[in-house]
Parts: sequence; C-alpha cells; structure tokens
Amino acid sequence: MSLIGGIRPPIAVLSVLLLSLAGITALVLGRVDNAGVPKAVMTSQQHFAEDGAIALRASIDESVTDLTRSAALFSAGEPVSGDAVLDKLGSTYQKWVGTAVVEVRSGKLVAARGETVPLTSLDSAALGDEGGLAPRMVTLKNGEVRLLSLALLSWPGKPQLLLVASSNLKFPGISIGQFRSIAVVDSRGAILSSDGIEQPEQVRTSLDRKEIAASNKQLADFARRAARAAGQDPRSSKEPGAGGYQGVSGSLVGGRLLSDRSVAGYATLAAAEPGEATTATGLGLSVVSMVKVADDPTRTTSPVFGLLAGSALLLVGGIAVAMLLGTVQRPLIRLFLESRRLTRGDLTRPVTVPGYGEAHRIGHALERLRRQLLGEPADATGSAARPRGLRRVGTRALLAICAVLLLAWAAPLMLLLNRADGTAVVPQQLVNDQRERTDTLSDRVRRALNEGEADLQSVASLIGNKTAAADMDKVLTRTYNESRRYRSLYVVDSAGEVLAREGKGPRVVRSKRTAETSIRLMGQGGKEPVVVGTAEIPGRDGAALVGEFRVEFLNALLTRPGLGVVRLVDDKSKVIAGNTGFLAFQSLPDDHLEDLVAATGQKLGKRARAGGVLYREGGVRIAAAAPFAGSGPAESLGWSVVSWQRADRLAIPEYEEQNRTVLAGLLGAAAAAACLGWLHIVVARPLRSLADRAESLAGGDRKAVLFPQHHDEVGAVTRSLELIRQQLQDQRRQQPPRTPSDRQYIRN
Repeated sequence: MSLIGGIRPPIAVLSVLLLSLAGITALVLGRVDNAGVPKAVMTSQQHFAEDGAIALRASIDESVTDLTRSAALFSAGEPVSGDAVLDKLGSTYQKWVGTAVVEVRSGKLVAARGETVPLTSLDSAALGDEGGLAPRMVTLKNGEVRLLSLALLSWPGKPQLLLVASSNLKFPGISIGQFRSIAVVDSRGAILSSDGIEQPEQVRTSLDRKEIAASNKQLADFARRAARAAGQDPRSSKEPGAGGYQGVSGSLVGGRLLSDRSVAGYATLAAAEPGEATTATGLGLSVVSMVKVADDPTRTTSPVFGLLAGSALLLVGGIAVAMLLGTVQRPLIRLFLESRRLTRGDLTRPVTVPGYGEAHRIGHALERLRRQLLGEPADATGSAARPRGLRRVGTRALLAICAVLLLAWAAPLMLLLNRADGTAVVPQQLVNDQRERTDTLSDRVRRALNEGEADLQSVASLIGNKTAAADMDKVLTRTYNESRRYRSLYVVDSAGEVLAREGKGPRVVRSKRTAETSIRLMGQGGKEPVVVGTAEIPGRDGAALVGEFRVEFLNALLTRPGLGVVRLVDDKSKVIAGNTGFLAFQSLPDDHLEDLVAATGQKLGKRARAGGVLYREGGVRIAAAAPFAGSGPAESLGWSVVSWQRADRLAIPEYEEQNRTVLAGLLGAAAAAACLGWLHIVVARPLRSLADRAESLAGGDRKAVLFPQHHDEVGAVTRSLELIRQQLQDQRRQQPPRTPSDRQYIRN
C-alpha cells in the first residue's frame, strides 16, 4: 500500500495529532506561572533600555559631528581667535560642559569655556596617527567620566589649533519617571554614570537609606550581568528573523525587596542600520534601566481548565477515531479481502456485505458477481442495492459526523472559553512605560528639530557676507551630505530668490521663504507636510539659509518597537508624521486621543507634562501623549507625540491564556480538516465512484475497463473487480453458442 494513500495513514495521523494536542493542551493551558512579573513588563524594560541606548548613541555621534563640522567651517573661512571660536560654539550649541582651544605644537592653552577640560590626558604627538582624533573617555579625580571630542582648526600661515569639547555621559531627554534608575556601563560592567537613585544624604530615615543601598547593589549586579551579555554576537542574542534593535538587548530579573521586585532592561549602543559603525558604537558602552514593579507571587493559572480540555479532546477524539475505524476502515478492508478471495476462485462462501453506504453497495455487487462467476445470469442475481434508513449513511456523511465532533471541541476554545474581554488586569507599569517612552520620543523629536535649526544657524553665520556663490554651493553640499535631516537646502535673498541650492527643489513659495520664526510648519491642505527651518545670514541684507526637513526623517524618529501606533501632531492635533502609514493633516482616530492631547498640553506649573491612560471602551488600549517641553525653537511649535496600542497584543497573562486557548482550538480544527479532508480525497470520493462502477459491472456491463487510481485499498478492490470482469468475459467466451431453438425454449 502507498504510504500517503489508503485508509490507515490518515486515521493514524489523526490519532497521533489528537493525542499530542490533548497532552499539549493539558500542559500548556494548565501551566502554573509563578514568575510574578508578566512577560510584557519584561519586554517593556528591554525597549526602555533600547530607547536610552539610541538617545545616548545619537547624542554622542551628533556631538562629534557638530564639533567636526564646525571646525571644518571655521577652517574654511578667515582666521579667527580661539575665544571667538568658543563663543560662537557656545551660542550655537549648548551640549558641552567644557570646551578648550589648544595650540598643537606647543600645547599652550589658547582659550577655554565652562568646566575645566582634562587636557593632561591628551598626547599631542599622537594626534597625527590613525585614529588620533577619535573621541576618548577620561576619568576625573572625583570618579566621574568625561567624553572628549577633538577637531583641528587649520589656517594657512597660522599655528594649527586643537578644538576639544568635554561632555558627560548623561542621557539627553530620557524620562525615567518614578522608581526607575538608568546607568551607562562599560564593557567590564563598571557604572560610568547613573541617574534615578537618590544619594543617602538626601533621605532621612534608615529604611530609605537601606533601600538606596539595596538599589545600588542591585543596579551594580545588573550592570555586570548586562556587560557579560553584551559580549555576544547581536545576531545570536535574538530569535532568527526577529529583527528589531540592531544591538544586543534583553531583560533581567533581580531580587525582591518587601513587595517589589527589581526588573532591568539592557542594550548596547548600536548603529541604526545593520553592519554600520559609528563613533558611539566603538566605545563599548551599554545602557541598563532598572525599575521596581509590584510582585504578586500568589498569581497563578489553575491547571484544571487544561486538564478538562485535554480530557475532553481524548474523549471526543476517541469517539471520532473509533467511528472511522468501525464504519470506514474495517468495512473497506473487509471488501478488499472479499474481492481478493473471489479473484482466487474461492466462491463457496457468500460475500460478507458491510452495513452502510458505498461499502454496502460494493459488497452487494461483489455477491452478485460471485453468483455470476458460479454461472448464474446477470439478470438472475437481482438489481443494485438501494440502502434505506441508516444504511444510506455514506462515507462522506461519516466524515462529516467526525468533523462535527471535533469542531464541537475546537469551536468553543476558539470563540468562547478563556475570553479576557475588558476584565484583564493590565499592569500599571505598562501604562507608566508607555507614558515615559512617549515622553522620551517627544523630547527626541524636539531635540532633532533644535539640532537641525542649530546647524542652519551655524552654517548661516559662517557663510557671512563674503562667501561667493560657488563657495556657498560647496558649504551646502557638505552640510547636506553630512546630515540626513534635510530634503533641500538653499540660500535665498530678501525677495525669496534662490541664490544657491542643494538637494530637491524648494516646496515653499517665494513669498514665504523668509520669516522671523526659525522653524515653521507649512503645506496645510496638501499631500505632505513641509517643515521649514530658516536662519538669517548676517551682513547679506535679509538673505537667509532655508532647510526643508524630510518627513521620512521624522517618521524614522518615531519608529520604536513596543509603542504601537505613534503619531506626531501639530498644535491643532493634526497628524504630521508617524511610524505607520498616515494621511497628512488627518485627525486622530478617536476623541479619546484628542482629549488626551489637549489635557497633556495644559501646563502644570512651568511646563506641560506627558500623560498615559488605559481605555476600556471598544477594546482595552494603552495610550500616551507628550507635548514638546524644554528649550529651543521647536518648543514654540506646540507639537505633541501620541502613541497607543491594544493590550491584547501584549504578553499579559490573561491574553496569553486566551491566545493559547485559541491556538489549541485552531490546531484541533486544522488537524480535523487536514486528516478528514485527506480521507475524503483518497477514500470517500474514489469509493463513491467505485460503487457505481461495481454496480454497473454486476448489472452486466462487461465493456468498461476498471483502472485503479491509487495503490491503496480502494485501488486493490478496483483491480479485483477488473480481474472478475475479465473472468466473466472468459467464462462467456467459453460457453457454446445458443441455437434459435434454445432461444425459443428459453422464451417459452
């Protein structure tokens, strides 16, 4: 018999699948969860650490790029003093805690601003070597760590100067909320900087000091564990094809203090695109985020439901398999044996006729053929059997009954049982994380716009009134290639005429290319929003440098896993950018989100604050909104970042139980459809056709040749019928021809 055909393989496979599914159902649906921390909370901490790593990496890379570009622009112009260089940098950028200009040959300090820069760690003789100007980390006497960025100032006929900028490893614009701490860790697991844990002298009670000591100890333990995990290949740190963050990231569970458990996320600094390397990624830094969540060790999942579901499947599956064995397999095998007996010439015993459906018809036909082989005429053996009552139930009906039995078990699991609905317990930590991550994302977009405006101001001031048009093209080309923010950069005069351009053509009409505001939103009513930055060029009678930001740049900033749908909206709650497809200047999808944006836009004290809520209308959703809050020209835009996601897509115990229940039902339905469909194809349809052909043969049709379609039981019965047909033909040829008197005698 064929391995993929016949009656036995489908029934055997169905039995194995149902038995396996019953065991899996009893184990999975009855699994007891004593972890105390939902998987969704763990994943959220991992995403939080990834956000911190992205912010730190972008801050370091932008700091180095801004310093290098500014030095190149200064070197391309007329020589200026070190004080003028630092004053200009200080007025344009507010990102360094200390800056200095040093004469390379003599090591003499020319100018300094802000915190004292640790120049003793620099070797001027090695600056010309490969990587001599690479940023480096320096530890101060008080234990703090500073990152030094270097760039050269060179003018013909002037001593070469070294521009040095010192910055700390603090996170720019990370909203950590309450009960959370975040730290920068080196490759050895040492904490270089941290935030969120109070100093012992800031609290009054001994219990608080004990809690602070425990938090510091736990954070140090997380830092060491994260450093060990950071040493692995990023491709092996996640499931194949998982995608997401390009670096190594994950989550950790710590000890318990009172009713709280410490949970951490970690992430290495990684480039935005796979295979790329940046200045920050070469420093070997990682970010560790720790938060305390309420631990509920009593929260368990009862194994009773899984055991009952598995037992029910065993019962239903046993009935279905027994029915297939008793009403389909055994009758067909009996037909196969009876047909083969007839072909061997054993005609003494009557054919055992099955009781139902096509098998009954074929068995009755075999009995007629047996009698014909014994010499009886075809018309004397009776007519084709027409079963009545229950005997009319065919193989297709039996398969349908089995399908109904199995679906009676699977359908309630898929549609009714273990529904989480609106009573699912969503951890408050998830709402807090949604709010804080949205606030961090809002600050990230605001800083990106401020950085873009600062770049325009820096380039415009260095163009000045003495730069020729050809030189302006070179400056614009360099700025355009170094930054991915702009779709177009161009210099316009006071009337709006373009004097020099790099990138795509301007979208702003000539009359609106100059304005007093440095960042504007235009394009209302069009297909794409136009975000424009403007910087006046000093000494050129109203000329300005205009940069049009790419919408794709804003969309990329909003793309973060674990936040659901993210939208950047203007002061009228109209969509400007998003992490998924959107229509420009469309409204938010419902009034709840618009109300949330309006509520967070109200100032509490000196600034507006982010807010997060849990909606249960129309499905459980977590939503958050964060307005632009901070310094810089982007704050005056009044924009906000809004995010929302459905709670049933998170790894919350109630929804995980619901998903596992639905999956069990789907697997049961799939097993039934596959195996019963297999039986219908290889057994039911061929058997129905064979019944018609057997009855025709028994009725006297000796001309139609019977060809087996498959090498299985039905095919074997078909071959036997073909042999019987040939025997009947041979028997007919061996009979003597009848004379007219014989025919007359028969008629009388």
